[in-house]
Amino acid sequence: MATRGSVKASKNFNATTDAEVLYKAMKGLGTNEDAILELLVGRNNVQRQDIKIAFKTLFGTDLVDKLKGELGGKFETLIVGLMTAPLAYDVSMLRNAIKGAGTDEKVLVEILASRTPQQVKDIVSAYRKEYDDDLEEDISGDTSGHFKRLLVILLQGNKQTGIQQETVDSDAEVLFKAGEQKFGTDEQTFVTILGNRSAEHLRKVFDAYMKLSGYEMEESIKKETSGGLRDLLLAVVKCARSVPAYFAETLYYAMKGLGTDDNTLIRAMVTRSEVDLLDIRTEFRKLFACSLHSMIKVHTHTHTHLLYVSSHTPTKRY
Repeated sequence: MATRGSVKASKNFNATTDAEVLYKAMKGLGTNEDAILELLVGRNNVQRQDIKIAFKTLFGTDLVDKLKGELGGKFETLIVGLMTAPLAYDVSMLRNAIKGAGTDEKVLVEILASRTPQQVKDIVSAYRKEYDDDLEEDISGDTSGHFKRLLVILLQGNKQTGIQQETVDSDAEVLFKAGEQKFGTDEQTFVTILGNRSAEHLRKVFDAYMKLSGYEMEESIKKETSGGLRDLLLAVVKCARSVPAYFAETLYYAMKGLGTDDNTLIRAMVTRSEVDLLDIRTEFRKLFACSLHSMIKVHTHTHTHLLYVSSHTPTKRY
């Protein structure tokens, strides 16, 4: 399947040669960060896992541990992210979001709203394997109310497939009655319908809802709900419309305003670099009339290393 990622597999790949280049970049005084980054974004994740194996075979030490010892700060976070297999990365992000000080709701929302039902099922089983814990129980213990209910529905990974033509209009009507037409809001209806229907079905429902109410679904959610539930419902709606547009917006707001939300920036770049970053860049330009590349350049200051992941190709290949 053709990928819409900006990071591709290297055609002349040799794991042993790459391991040696990385070793040299970390040898002696100072670390050649540019050489490390340039090599790693010139390889896809599968190839990076091969480099890990070759590095251990050659030098008897774990590459990620060595990188952690040599690097620091946000650059270390980025590089360790790039060296982690995608499923393991999602699992560790969710674990840290729950087990850290306070719950990082942003991470729960972003991952569970944007991944496919099959990816969610894979995350749940990998989480159990890695931590011997139940992800649903851990999330339920850390969240509450309708926000928790919608997260739990998404965790089931059981969304309907395709478009149920016969229920499009009735779903739109039920949502209209639960929100705009009602004094107070019936949040449970929003949770059930938006959590269980497929993206294709929901896009039809949003059109029917707009005709019926005169409002976009996002407008109604903003008016009718608040807090974590509002963020999660909006993410589900936006991802149903377009996952790349959702991430374009996520990246924009991670950089807009006071200070850059580096963790969100790194997480989005790492997880989408081999999936749909080319589409995200296109949506970004459409939505915000500037390029993702230029905004990252302005907002990442010393660690403009992130640039590479969003660039068309690294400047040179080994």
